[in-house]
Amino acid sequence: MTSRIPRDSRLRLVRPRTLAAAPRAMTQRPARRSAPRPPEGTPAPAELARMARAVLAGAARVARWADTALSPGRDRDTADPDGGSGSGSKGALSDESAERAADDLGLTPDQVRADWDVARLAGLVEVHGGTARPGWRLRAWHRDDSAVLRGWVAFFDAWSIAHPGPDGHEPAAVAEVVSAMPQVLSFLQLSAGPVPVPQLLDLLEQRVTELRTERCEIPYGPQPEPVSEPSPEGTPLAPLLDWALHALAAVGALTCGDGQATLTPLGSWAVWVKLEQICVAAQSPAGNIEQGAEDMLRGCAQLRPNAARAEYRAWLAARPVGSAVTELLAAARGEDALLRGLAFEALRVVGAPAEPDVRAVADETPLRPYALLWLAEHDGHDPEDAHLVLTREEATWLWVDTAAAVADHGEAPLLVRHLESAVQPTVPQLLDEVRAVGHPRTVQVLVALAAAHPDPALAKAVRRAAFQVHTGAH
Repeated sequence: MTSRIPRDSRLRLVRPRTLAAAPRAMTQRPARRSAPRPPEGTPAPAELARMARAVLAGAARVARWADTALSPGRDRDTADPDGGSGSGSKGALSDESAERAADDLGLTPDQVRADWDVARLAGLVEVHGGTARPGWRLRAWHRDDSAVLRGWVAFFDAWSIAHPGPDGHEPAAVAEVVSAMPQVLSFLQLSAGPVPVPQLLDLLEQRVTELRTERCEIPYGPQPEPVSEPSPEGTPLAPLLDWALHALAAVGALTCGDGQATLTPLGSWAVWVKLEQICVAAQSPAGNIEQGAEDMLRGCAQLRPNAARAEYRAWLAARPVGSAVTELLAAARGEDALLRGLAFEALRVVGAPAEPDVRAVADETPLRPYALLWLAEHDGHDPEDAHLVLTREEATWLWVDTAAAVADHGEAPLLVRHLESAVQPTVPQLLDEVRAVGHPRTVQVLVALAAAHPDPALAKAVRRAAFQVHTGAH
C-alpha cells in the first residue's frame, strides 16, 4: 500500500509578506492615531528644530569632530575609554583629545569638554561600556527635525545634570527643587508670558512643602532644637530658584531678566509635550500603567491592536524612555514567545530613541529576527517587505518562535494557518530546516502542530520530526 506521507507536499503559501507580520500573529498592525495639536502660536516643527540646532550647535560640532578625528571608520569608537584627567566618567574625552579638538576647532579645552558633555546628554554621542561613539541623532542631524528635537528634549530633561546645583546647599534641598521645577515650568507654560520671579518663588515653596508633606517630613507639635546638621527645611529656596532658572536658560528653555522669567518657544513646546504625556498616562485604557513591562504586556495580549497601542503609549509616557526600553527588552528575553513579539510592538511605539538598544541586542539569537525587522522598519523599509532582511535560518527561527506563541496562547486553527507564513515551499523542507535551526521550543511546536493539523499523513510526518528532534536522531 502506498504511504500517505507527503514526500513533496506543496505548502499553500500566501505572499511572503506574512512573515513580516509573524511577530504580530495574534494581532493586526494598528492604525496610527492622530497626534494632538500644540497650542496656537507654537512655531512649526521645522522652526523649533532650527532653534534646537542653534542651542546644540557646539555639541554637534564637537561630536562631528570626534567622529572624523578619532575614528578611522564611521562606526568605530570615537572617544577615549575613561576620560583620564577629564571628567573622570566613562566616555569622557581625555586631556589629549580635548586639546586636539581645541586646536582644530579654535576653542579652549574646557569649552570642548563642556560641548562634549552636552553631546552625550543630547544623544549625539552614545556611551557603550568605556567608549563613546556617534549617536543616531548625529547621523540624522541635517535631515530629521524630529531627531534634533528629541535630542534637545533629552538635554532639557537633564538640565540639572548639565548645570549641577550650587555649592553650599544641602543636596536634599537641591533635589527637592529639581523635583518641584516641573510644576513651575507648567505654570510658566500656562501663563504664556513673563512671570515675576517672586511669584515663581511662592509657587516653588508651596510645591516643596507638598513634597515634604507627601513624605511625612513636616514636624507635628513642638520640636527640640536640632543638634546635628541642618535639615533641608531650613534651606532658603530663593538662591536655588535662581540657579534653576539660569540653568534652564542655559539649555534654551527660558529667558530670565528684570526679575521675570519667560519660556522660550522651545521650552513652551517641550513643557506642552510633557503635559500631553501626563494626560495620556492618566488615560491608560486598561489600567496597566503601574505594572512592570512583563505584566503590562500580558495585560495587552488580549486587547485589540489599537487598544494595545494606546496602552503602550500610556505605559511609556509614565516612565523614562531608557528604563522603559530596558524593561521591554528584559521581557523579550523571557521564555514566553508572545511577550517577545509584543515587546517589540511596544518598542515600535517608542520609535527612534530605542534604536541603539535594539541594535545592541541584534546579536542575541532569540531576539535577532525581531530586532532586524524592527531596524529594517526604522530604517524606512516597507513593513510588508521588512522580512527580506532575514536569512533563511533567521526566518525559520522566527517561524518557530511565533508558532510557540500561537501554541501557548492561540487556537489550533491559527497554528495550522501559521504554516502559510513559512518560507519553505514544502513540508519536508520546513521540517528539515526547523530541526536544524535548534530552537528550544521545536519539539513542543511540532507536537502541537501535529495535534492540530487535520491531515493525518502530514500530522504523522510532523510527529516523526518532533520525535527525531527529541531523540537527536537524523
